[in-house]
Amino acid sequence: MLSALLKGRWTDFSPSRLRFKPATFRLLAPMLLTVVAAFQRMRTEQRSMASKAAELEMEINEHSLVIETLKDVDPTRKCFRLVGGVLVERTVKEVLPALESNKEQISKIVESLNTQMQSKGRELTEYREKYNIRLVGEGEEGQGKSAASSNGGEGSASKGGAGVLVS
Repeated sequence: MLSALLKGRWTDFSPSRLRFKPATFRLLAPMLLTVVAAFQRMRTEQRSMASKAAELEMEINEHSLVIETLKDVDPTRKCFRLVGGVLVERTVKEVLPALESNKEQISKIVESLNTQMQSKGRELTEYREKYNIRLVGEGEEGQGKSAASSNGGEGSASKGGAGVLVS
């Protein structure tokens, strides 16, 4: 019933925007709010997964840096490792395998998170299509991308890469 009533575009819930009578709007408003709340919850979950994946990628980079540094060091040399908030004295030959193991485990977790993010993205897309959800400013984005591609792609990298660190 709800998807049949929402065949047109909608970005806010005013009765005039949705072209519903006020009585109909009062009946539909809770359902619309439920749909939007579920969509926003799914987007928040996807963003938190992306944030956690980025955090774990930084840990992988730190592990790689430490592993590369310790490979050139004498295996009997003392080194210190933080374990559960406690600084523990070990030798390089004890710490290096543990670091490599941790790095592999973190990599597996990142792969799992990426898979979950992809499935969440598909779920979001299906949800958007089911309820015909349009984000505010979505129309301008599509026009800007087509204009940038017709200009030979100039300027598209700065707009498309906003918020992304490329090394």
